[in-house]
Amino acid sequence: GRGNAGQLKVTGGLGWGRLGSHGTIATIGDRPTFTAGDTGGELSYDQWFRGPVAPFAGVEWQVDDRWGLKLEYSSDAYVLETETSDVFERKSSVNVGVEYQATPRTRLGAYYLYGSEFGLSAQFQLNPKYPPRLLSTGPAPQAVAQRPDRASAPEAWGTQWATAEAAPLGVRDRLAAVLTAEGLTLESLDLSADRAELRFRNLRYQSNAIALGRAARAMAQVLPASVETFRLVPVWQGMGLSATVMRRSDLEALEFDPLAADAMLAVTAITDSPTQAAQTATAPPGTYPAFSWFLAPYFSPAYFDPDRPLRMDVGLDLGASYKPAPGWVVAGTLRQRLAGNVAGGRTSDSNLPVVRTDQVLYAQFDTTINNLYVAKYWRPGADLYARATTGYFEYGYGGVSGELLWKPVDSLLALGVEANYAVKRDFDQQFGFQDYSILTGHASAYMDFENGFLAQVDVGRYLAGDVGATFGLDRVFNNGWSVGGFFTMTSASAEEFGEGSFDKGVRFSIPVNWFLGKPSQQSIGTTIRPIQRDGGARVFVPGRLHGPVRAAHRKALRDSWPRFWE
Repeated sequence: GRGNAGQLKVTGGLGWGRLGSHGTIATIGDRPTFTAGDTGGELSYDQWFRGPVAPFAGVEWQVDDRWGLKLEYSSDAYVLETETSDVFERKSSVNVGVEYQATPRTRLGAYYLYGSEFGLSAQFQLNPKYPPRLLSTGPAPQAVAQRPDRASAPEAWGTQWATAEAAPLGVRDRLAAVLTAEGLTLESLDLSADRAELRFRNLRYQSNAIALGRAARAMAQVLPASVETFRLVPVWQGMGLSATVMRRSDLEALEFDPLAADAMLAVTAITDSPTQAAQTATAPPGTYPAFSWFLAPYFSPAYFDPDRPLRMDVGLDLGASYKPAPGWVVAGTLRQRLAGNVAGGRTSDSNLPVVRTDQVLYAQFDTTINNLYVAKYWRPGADLYARATTGYFEYGYGGVSGELLWKPVDSLLALGVEANYAVKRDFDQQFGFQDYSILTGHASAYMDFENGFLAQVDVGRYLAGDVGATFGLDRVFNNGWSVGGFFTMTSASAEEFGEGSFDKGVRFSIPVNWFLGKPSQQSIGTTIRPIQRDGGARVFVPGRLHGPVRAAHRKALRDSWPRFWE
């Protein structure tokens, strides 16, 4: 890549298996062969460093910032490609190539391989640190409004306004208008002569630190001068997630400090929020009921079919959400497939109850109800969050689900429990159900590490009735990217599970604002499994608690706090 002009890389080694099939110099022990009846997914340690061994080598020279040359000696005889089948002809062990860095994110290559084949490549490179567009939080934030000097304008600091019946309501409505322009919604305002508690919804920003900074500046712009203490409570599904407490005088003094972010964090407290708003808090008229809708494309992939490794359905989702009161959600999504080939995939050969390997049968229908449900969210006590959901959760299952999460604001550890009565939906994904139901559930532990890693362990019962645990580890970046993997071991044996032996995969998520350069809370991503089987399968319930709760707690706020001033 750029900046490596004149760099020379040399590689070499000894190979077994395929890399020992040409130019063999010795044979070490007997190497067992892989048979088609094996399920895979297990370490073949009995093959390690066994059988014929051969040397291989390569050299790469970066001529300048754009051009690179490659030369390789391959010890792979390509028996499957040249003898078992006729993919190409192998005439030489030497492969050569040239690559050109056309742009910082595009690299082109040309190759001469096996002494018989030419190849071309185009690499499109993404780096989470360098978005394709300059990230923006939208309109520039307002500067912190400075209060008049108290000694020269004492009348401006008076508190008589607090006793006037209409004054606090007028302040609330003016603040609501300013917040709306910033992509925030005022849920309630509890106002007294010297303090204010603002509960608000963040509708625009991927980082809650940005939302807190914008909300604090809106308060400084609108609230009377006597109000010194700001208490900001981000709200999700009617629940207060945390309380960020700051002094207005610190906000005024530190905006242009050389170390403004660190200095502001040092004098800011992040604590648990009260489970309910104060009785004196008021909400603007029309806050509830709330209605929203969306129309967006969807992509539904299916991986590693032997006949076609990648299958994909694409179409449109039309979704709506109705919130009649704080904590209540009625939502649904109508899905229209426009094109795809998932319906042509292979059918199930499972030894377990068929709970996921019948995706092909669900893919036969173009217009479906992807989900339709009612959910209730509430705070049963300090550090506790709860959810109850009923309806059609996803394409395959509906039923009843309940979840309880324990997560102190300043704790790196969270504990949760979830129970689901899941009923299998009809293949046409309308309103009917099939004759399969099961009680599933998991106890979960989540651990945030200071180096950006998030670990999760779920122990419980899965959709096919198997019992076991799922272990996951993700690297979560401050810009919203995450990448990780997981594996599941259950009471289902490798033979019962089938191909792959146990469930495993990798997953990633990329914030939409990274591509667009505009503020958005949406992310795109997927989970890639070597193969989807029925063992270790879980029901997908919308609106699970841990992600949104974690994002508003001390660790996540501290990591993204430099964005407070954006």
